[in-house]
Amino acid sequence: MTWPNVVTILRLALLPVFLWLLFSTDHRAIAAWLLAFLGATDWIDGFLARRLHQVSKVGKILDPVADRLLVVVGLVAVAAAAGVPWWFALCTLAREILVSLLTLVLAALGAARIDVLWWGKVSTFALMTTFPLFLLTTNPHHAALVPWQHAARDACWVLGLAGLALSWVVLVGYVKPALAALRTGRQGRRIL
Repeated sequence: MTWPNVVTILRLALLPVFLWLLFSTDHRAIAAWLLAFLGATDWIDGFLARRLHQVSKVGKILDPVADRLLVVVGLVAVAAAAGVPWWFALCTLAREILVSLLTLVLAALGAARIDVLWWGKVSTFALMTTFPLFLLTTNPHHAALVPWQHAARDACWVLGLAGLALSWVVLVGYVKPALAALRTGRQGRRIL
């Protein structure tokens, strides 16, 4: 049990709390802030793992699983709560599913590990910021938005569309590293 793994387990444990707040209470803003916090924990556990030298085999498996669960649950929940249009959520979700499938295929083919591209982190940050903001800038039951919500929603659309477009561009950018990782992994197996 390392500190980064504790943070990751906390992220997983709070996902049902987020869903409960969003769908069973009138605390939409608290749900949005919790989703933002859960998104930030992805950075926190990585920082702790590097800073405290607590990278573990369990963490290397648990963290990506928690990340994917957070993204999928967050996207679907915010769309189901009418916080974001379904087309936007589905475009984001399709990219996440494609990345997950490609990661599994590469691992099954024996590819070496691929480092996350910096622009990939930027696009993920933009999208993980966007979904809580979308939730904050919509009102249930179609109530009128207050002035700050209009301005924030406009900014949210700019950030969200930029993050979504960048995430797809970055996906294409992973082709060359993926092919190199596949060659490296296969060469490593031949040596053994």
